[in-house]
Amino acid sequence: MARRKQPTARQTRLGSELRKLREAAGLKGLEAAALLGTDSAQISQIEFGTAGVSEERVRRLAAHYSCTDAELVEALVTMATDRTSGWWEEYRGLLPTSFLDLAELEYHSSYRLDVEFLHVPGLFQTDDYARAIFSYRVPELPEKDLELRVRHRMERKVIIEEPACTPYEAVIHEAALRIRVGDRAATRAQLDRILGFSEVPHITVRVIPFSLDGFAGATNAMTYVGGAVPRLDTAVRDAPHGAGFIDSEAQLGAFRTLFRKVEAVSLAPERSRDFIHKLAKEL
Repeated sequence: MARRKQPTARQTRLGSELRKLREAAGLKGLEAAALLGTDSAQISQIEFGTAGVSEERVRRLAAHYSCTDAELVEALVTMATDRTSGWWEEYRGLLPTSFLDLAELEYHSSYRLDVEFLHVPGLFQTDDYARAIFSYRVPELPEKDLELRVRHRMERKVIIEEPACTPYEAVIHEAALRIRVGDRAATRAQLDRILGFSEVPHITVRVIPFSLDGFAGATNAMTYVGGAVPRLDTAVRDAPHGAGFIDSEAQLGAFRTLFRKVEAVSLAPERSRDFIHKLAKEL
C-alpha cells in the first residue's frame, strides 16, 4: 500500500492500538515484521498510521500478540478496512485537519458526552452562535474561511439527528447559557434550540446552576466519544490550533470519573429543561 503523507486521526489510532498490543505482548518490531515477511520500517509505518494494513494482517498480528479480545480485534479490522468517504471530505484542504478528524470520530461514535462551562456545546449551536464564536478569533478569519467553519459545525449535527440518533448527553453550566455570545434575540434562539434537542429521546441535557454549593470542577470541560469498544473511546480537549485527542487508558478512566462527578451534581433532565425555559422567558 502507498505511504500516506497525512494519516487521519482514525488511521493513527489503529496503528497506535496495534503498537499497544505488540508492546503488551513483549515483542519487538523486528519480530512482528518477521511474521509478516517484511521489515521493521514497515511495522513502524503501520503503527504510525502512515501505511495501511489489510484485514488478514490485522488478524495475524492480533493472534501473534495473544490478543483474546474478539470484539477489539473485529473493531480494529473495521478500522483497517472501512473506506467511508464522509461528508467532511469536502472540507479537506479547506479547513484544518483537526476539524475533519473530529467529524470522522463523531461519525463512528457509539455515544457522545459533553461538559461545557463557558460555551454551548458545538452540536447544539445555532448558525448565529457559531458565527459569533468564530468571528472572535484573533486575527480575524477571512469571510470565506469563517463561513466554512460555520457550515462545517452545522453539518456535524448529523450524528444526533435522524437516522443516526447517536446517544448524546450534555452537561452545561448556567454561565454558558447566560453569556450573550450574540444579541438578545440570538441568545433566545440558542436557548430554544437547546430546549428542542432536550425533548429528543436519545439526547439528555443537564444544567449546573450557579446556586450549587461546593462545585470546584469548572475547569473540567470535556468531550468524550465512545468507540466501538470501550478501549477505543476518545477524549477530546480544545487546543490552540485544533482539537487534541486523548486515548490512554489511564486518562480515559479519569475523564469517565470526572463526567460521573459532574453528572451527579447537575440538575435532572426535567428540572434542567424547566431551568432553561425560565432563562429563555427572562430574555
